[in-house]
Amino acid sequence: MTSILIIDDEVEVGNFLSHLFTSKGYKVRVVNSKKEFDAIDFDHPQFQGAMIDLKLPDANGLALLKHVKRRQPHCKVIIMTGYSTIKTAVEAMKLGASDYIEKPFDDIDLLEKQVDDLLVANGTSNEQRILDLATNVGLIVGHNEAMRQVIQTAYKVAGKHVNVLIGGETGTGKEVFARFIHQASQRCYESFIGVNCGALSESLLESELFGHEKGAFTGATQKRKGLFEIASKGTLFLDEIAEASTSIQVKLLRVLETREFMRVGGEQPLHTNARLLAATNEDLQEAVQQKKFREDLFYRLNVVHLEIPPLRDRKEDIPLLIEHFLKRYPSMEVSFSDGALEMLQSYEWPGNIRELSNYITRIVTFADSGHVNITADHLPFAKQRSVTLKKRTANDHTETPGTGMDKYIEKWRDDALSFYSKKEVINLEEVLAQLKQLESQLGKALVLQTLETTHGNRKEAAKRLQISMRKLRYLLNEKRNTE
Repeated sequence: MTSILIIDDEVEVGNFLSHLFTSKGYKVRVVNSKKEFDAIDFDHPQFQGAMIDLKLPDANGLALLKHVKRRQPHCKVIIMTGYSTIKTAVEAMKLGASDYIEKPFDDIDLLEKQVDDLLVANGTSNEQRILDLATNVGLIVGHNEAMRQVIQTAYKVAGKHVNVLIGGETGTGKEVFARFIHQASQRCYESFIGVNCGALSESLLESELFGHEKGAFTGATQKRKGLFEIASKGTLFLDEIAEASTSIQVKLLRVLETREFMRVGGEQPLHTNARLLAATNEDLQEAVQQKKFREDLFYRLNVVHLEIPPLRDRKEDIPLLIEHFLKRYPSMEVSFSDGALEMLQSYEWPGNIRELSNYITRIVTFADSGHVNITADHLPFAKQRSVTLKKRTANDHTETPGTGMDKYIEKWRDDALSFYSKKEVINLEEVLAQLKQLESQLGKALVLQTLETTHGNRKEAAKRLQISMRKLRYLLNEKRNTE
């Protein structure tokens, strides 16, 4: 007979759960205090399941969870929690809990199903489902323990209607990870829509998120639905959330608090049930301290925080990632020698998975035939940037530009001294114009140099130069700047 252990200090809750599951044929033991818990002989009986309340007056629910999992590792544990302690419930799942459920129990049918599904499921079937879902979205689980753990936690919280904040360096695959969460949820048959908050201006992002009415602004020739409306039953992924302006942050906070929003130029509030996933490569807590990000919005987004490890911390997965990327080119046969793989695994990969993907693309692009064998001699970049190199710092951009820039500055100096030595009329406007040109040339040279060190990653280059993406584009003469 299946045995269940109930740990809750509320006698009424314990009695209710005992009656509910006894009527279903389970053997139930209820304890209401740590003293009663300590009296349990975990050598006998064996519990197939346990329900543990996180908040007990005389015990820490996490400590009881650890004890149960240590004595009976195969026991499936559900954490009972209030909304205010969901973060702690997520920590509990990292410690071995299989699921959590919120109190009070509003939906008894859901509670029964949750416990029944948990007790009939086995670890092997769950692992296979995780692998299948990950494969479908292009997420490589790999062998790295930290990565496997964050994926397992994501799988456990996927079915909950809670906001998730995905952290990780640029290029670690945060959007792919968000798609995995969507596919593992009950919303998998609905829309998954993503938007990069740093790629659009404030006005465009507002219209994209909330929609607009006809005539709301110049060019608004017809009514348009926003992403909160389109993804109302699905998942909305906000990438680079730290780039959202203060005004957008205020509007996002209102949606998260009330589930309501209005189109730009609209007067009628609309409702959304979209599940929100957000991602950032910045430290939002630090941004909050610097008054760059709203604290109340941060706490709303950060109900569950999942951090994707950088590629340099999961180098054992590099061969699997390479194999995955090569599947895009079925007509090519590319192999790597042991020496080449060892060198690839010794490289720091500052651009993470995106950089590795681009590197594989370059190999295939420049291959002369359908079969290529890559040896260590084909990897000059890895020799130059091995693991022995120190991690680049934010001061990298202070290095002297190339010799071409040196010559330009030398010529500008000579011209400036020539102007200064003149005793007659000097055209000050011409001097100032040349100074402006020097500023432009120097700025562009520093941007190009930093882009070289970041392998073309503009977001990382702007961060190192401590400028906005808009400023970076301006310095490259790609966009007019009004700053």
